Amino acid sequence: MTDNLKGSLYMILAMLGFGIEDAFFKTATGSGGISPGLGTLQFGLLAMALYALYARFSGVPVWTREYLRPGLLIRTAFEITGRLFFALSLAYTPLSTTSAILQAAPLFVMLGAAVVLKERIGPRRWTAMAVGFLGVLLIVRPSPSGIEANAVFALLGMIGFAGRDLATRTAPMHVHTAQLGVLGFAVVSFAGLVILMFEPGTPTLPSPQAAALICGTALCGLAGYTAMTFAMRTGEVGVIAPFRYSRLIVALVLAYTFFGERPDNMTLAGAALIVGAGIYSLLRERRTMR
Repeated sequence: MTDNLKGSLYMILAMLGFGIEDAFFKTATGSGGISPGLGTLQFGLLAMALYALYARFSGVPVWTREYLRPGLLIRTAFEITGRLFFALSLAYTPLSTTSAILQAAPLFVMLGAAVVLKERIGPRRWTAMAVGFLGVLLIVRPSPSGIEANAVFALLGMIGFAGRDLATRTAPMHVHTAQLGVLGFAVVSFAGLVILMFEPGTPTLPSPQAAALICGTALCGLAGYTAMTFAMRTGEVGVIAPFRYSRLIVALVLAYTFFGERPDNMTLAGAALIVGAGIYSLLRERRTMR
């Protein structure tokens, strides 16, 4: 088995883990009865504790002053935005819609790299970005009366994650993966507290079923993150990265099977444009780097 094939399989496993993570969280905040804020807080604290153990096992400190560097502070701000609105989107928006809009994040990263980091992007990749953004519009469907409020959650979450990924490029390379995980899930916990502040009523302890679902969310998220790390360190990035779009296939299958969602033709067409544009952009980037 070649490194590229191994890396591609790791990436597919990562997207499977992330897709199941999203389904667990949506179930917990739906039929499970836990509020989005409390679910996000529990998820963040559990995952942060697991990453802290990973950091200690790896021989690196859990806390580092690098967290306070401007690059990581900017990354943290975007992470808070992404996690906060993504959690709300999972709770209140169809899983298929949330996952489809999330696939546009790499296109926004490419746009940010061109505008902020002054990276050179050719006309074909600019065209691919425009096609991908058209796909987002097909899903969100703005009208004179505005955009559906729940779709805004997914859009803002996607922009937050794109900003996080862009800021990661400027983060110090010597910060250990476990330390980034601790920081990332500390941000998830903070996002949960922010959501809790605006939720009506007094928070109550989750039921055993909801708590188990959130634990499943954390474990699947960690498994997905680990598999993605292996994927990006095995083989050529240009070959492996397009397989991240398999997350949408996983989400559509789970949404259809467990949540009874039936995306309409406009949503499916928008998702196809986003995925097609993203894969084309990655392939063009790989060809340009040769």
